[in-house]
Formats: sequence, structure tokens, C-alpha cells
Amino acid sequence: MKDSQNKIKQYALKLLSYRARSEKELKERLKNKGFPENDIFTVTEHLKELGFINDNLLAESLKRDASERKLLSSDGIKKYLLQKGIPKNVIKSVCNGNDNEDLDNAIKYLLKKFRKSGFYPDEKTKKKLYNQLLRRGYSPDIIFKAFNKIKKEE
Repeated sequence: MKDSQNKIKQYALKLLSYRARSEKELKERLKNKGFPENDIFTVTEHLKELGFINDNLLAESLKRDASERKLLSSDGIKKYLLQKGIPKNVIKSVCNGNDNEDLDNAIKYLLKKFRKSGFYPDEKTKKKLYNQLLRRGYSPDIIFKAFNKIKKEE
């Protein structure tokens, strides 16, 4: 490897030591640093061969995080992965929309919010929660099912 490629590799490894990054995100960071594109391509290919860059594993990890911690819907997860620079074909292979999982996550999200307030919300708060769930990618149908299921349990 040339000296400039070694500098690129060192910087890339420094970025990857902080957290895993998609190939696209890493290339953008290296390009913004002012490195030449042909050297960036060579280094990223080398890092992919060594296993430092793996969009499939990153997508799986981000999907799990988005579903379990952020409680996003399947559509919300897809948008989240796109924002992180994961290619569409990888997203398609990782994400399989599941209405039952979406309903479970919507219920978990609502229950989490209800615990904070301690009671079933009034209409104004329900509207706020409804809009929050819409922004998280849930369909109106799933949201109404989640509210109804919680109301029946109370």
C-alpha cells in the first residue's frame, strides 16, 4: 500500500474503532477529510476483505437496536437503515415486515409512555401518542389496534 493509502486506512480504522459504520458512511467521511477517491475505494475494498466493513452485519445490528430499543415499526426501521447508509438490497434482505411484531412494538411503546403518566391518557395525550407512533412508521390500523388492545386489558 502507498503512503497515502496507509493514512486513509489509519483514519478509517480510527473511525471504525468508535463504532461500526456502513461502507457508504465511511466513504463519505473519508471524502470529506479530503482523501482521493481512487485511494478511498482501494482502502474500503481492502477493509471489506478483512471484515472491518460488513453492511449485512451492521444492518442486522441496527435493525435489532431499532426494533428492541427504539421500538420502531418495520417501515421506521427501513428508513432508519437508509439514513445510516445501508444499501437498499441489504435492507430488503434484512427487513421482513411483520404486522404482529409491529403491533407488539406499538403496544410496548404505549405502555412505556403510560407508565410515565400512570394512567390511560385523555384525548389530547392520545392524539400526541398517535402522532408519535405515526412518525415512528406505524400504520393507523396498527396504532388503533394497539390502543384497543391496551384499553381492553385495563
